[in-house]
Amino acid sequence: MPVLTRLIPSPVVVDIRPGALDDLACVLADERISQSGRLAVAVSGGSGARLRERIAPSLPGADWYQVGGGTIDDAVRLASDIKGGHYDAVVGLGGGKIIDCAKFAAARVGLPLVAVATNLAHDGLCSPVATLDNDAGRGSYGVPNPIAVVIDLNVIREAPVRFVRSGIGDAVSNISAVADWELAHRVNGEKIDGLAAAMARQAGEAVLRHPGGVGDDGFLQVLAEALVLTGIAMSVSGDSRPSSGACHEINHAFDLLHPKRAAAHGEQCGLGAAFAMYLRGAHEESAAMAEVLRRHGLPVLPEEIGFTPDEFVRVVEFAPETRPGRFTILEHLDLKTEQIKDVYADYVKAIGS
Repeated sequence: MPVLTRLIPSPVVVDIRPGALDDLACVLADERISQSGRLAVAVSGGSGARLRERIAPSLPGADWYQVGGGTIDDAVRLASDIKGGHYDAVVGLGGGKIIDCAKFAAARVGLPLVAVATNLAHDGLCSPVATLDNDAGRGSYGVPNPIAVVIDLNVIREAPVRFVRSGIGDAVSNISAVADWELAHRVNGEKIDGLAAAMARQAGEAVLRHPGGVGDDGFLQVLAEALVLTGIAMSVSGDSRPSSGACHEINHAFDLLHPKRAAAHGEQCGLGAAFAMYLRGAHEESAAMAEVLRRHGLPVLPEEIGFTPDEFVRVVEFAPETRPGRFTILEHLDLKTEQIKDVYADYVKAIGS
C-alpha cells in the first residue's frame, strides 16, 4: 500500500486577510519565491496602477508592465517584454484579465506566477487556465497554477460590489456543476474525481450557506477561499469539470448569442445554476439557491439582466453547442423549444417573481 497516492498541484502561499498586500514582499522572500526581489509586475491602468504607488517602495527590484487588456496579443506582448529580464517570478496585480494575461506570459517564459487579486469576480484567480480574447472570440489556455495567491480584503472592499456579486454566482454554481458531473458518471460512465468534486461542492456550499453579506469581512474571507479552492479543484481533476456544467454552458450561450448585452460572468452562471437545478428536479434546492442569490443582489430571472423569456429559451436551447462533448442536464434532457418554455414558466412560479 503506497503511503503517498497523490500530489496536489497548489500554491505554496495562500494569504487572504485584511492588509495582506502590505506584506507581499516579505511573503515572497520568506517562501523563497523571490529572494532577490527581481519581479516582473503586470498591472492594469485601473486598480493595479493605483496600487503600484502604494506597494512599489516595498518592491525596489521590481519592473512594472502595464497591460492594455485581456487579449492573447496582450499576453504574448507581455511575455516578450519580460523574457530577458532575469526575473524570479511574475506578479499579476489586478482583476481577472490582468491575472490571466500574467498567467499566460509567465507560462510562456517559464516563470512562476503570483496572483494578487483586486476583486473576487470569478474562480479564475487560482485556476490552471488563462481565458483570453482572440480573433475567434475567446479561448482557454492551459497554464500552471499560481505559486502564490494574495488577496487583501481591504482592497476587495474598495472594488465595486458587482465584482463580489459575480464571484458569489460563480462559486454557488459549483453545486450545479458537480451535480452535472455526477449525472455524466451515472449515465455515461464518465470518470469523476471524488476529491475535486468534494472540494468544489464544499466551496459552493460554504458560500451558499454563509449568513453574511458582501460588506462582511467574514463572508468575503469565505468567498475568497471558495474561489481559490475551486481553482485547485480544477487542477486536481485536470479540467474545468468541478465548476463548469450546464450553468457555464448557459453563460457561454449568453456571451455568444448576445456579446454586446451579456451580463457579468458570475451573474449568468448563478442564474444558469438555479435554472439547471430546477431542470434536474431539485426544485427545493433551486428555490433555496435563488433565494440566496437574490439576497446578495444577483439575478435569478433573465429579465433582471435585460433579456426576455423568449431570448432565455433560445439561450438554453443553444447552450449545449458551446461545449461539445460535455454532458450535463441539458444534453440529458435534450429539450425542444416548447418544452423549455414550459419548464421556464414552471421555474418562475416555483421561485417567485
